[in-house]
Amino acid sequence: MKTTTTWRSGHQFVSEQAGARINIDAANGFSPKALLLAGLAGCSGVDVVDILEKMRVPFANLVIEAEADQTDEPPRVFKTIHIRYIITADEEVRDKVIKAIELSLEKYCGVAAMLRKNSTIEYSLELKPEA
Repeated sequence: MKTTTTWRSGHQFVSEQAGARINIDAANGFSPKALLLAGLAGCSGVDVVDILEKMRVPFANLVIEAEADQTDEPPRVFKTIHIRYIITADEEVRDKVIKAIELSLEKYCGVAAMLRKNSTIEYSLELKPEA
C-alpha cells in the first residue's frame, strides 16, 4: 500500500492512493486524526457487513459513529475510542450482530489492531427495527 500526500496551503493537503483522492484540512475539515477514526469505522464496517452477509443476517442500514478521548498533553494520542454501531435489523439478530462486531474488532480489522496497542476500544450497538 502506498499513498502520496501533497501540501496545498496552510494545513491543507490532498492525499492520493490508487487513483482516489481525499482532502485533508487540519483547520476546517477532516484532520489526520479524524481520518484515522473514519478509517477505523470503515475498516470495521467492511468486516461487519461481510460477516453479516456470510451469516445471512438481514439488515437494511449501518451507521458507525467513532469518537475518541485524547490525552491532555502533546502529542494528544487517543486514550479511549468508542464506536457506536447503529444498524437497521430485527432484535432477533442482536447476538449475531454482536458476534460480527466483536470478530471485526478483535480479529479482522487491522486498523483496530494497530490502535488497540495504544488505546482502549469500546463499542455499543443500537438496533433499529425495519419500518
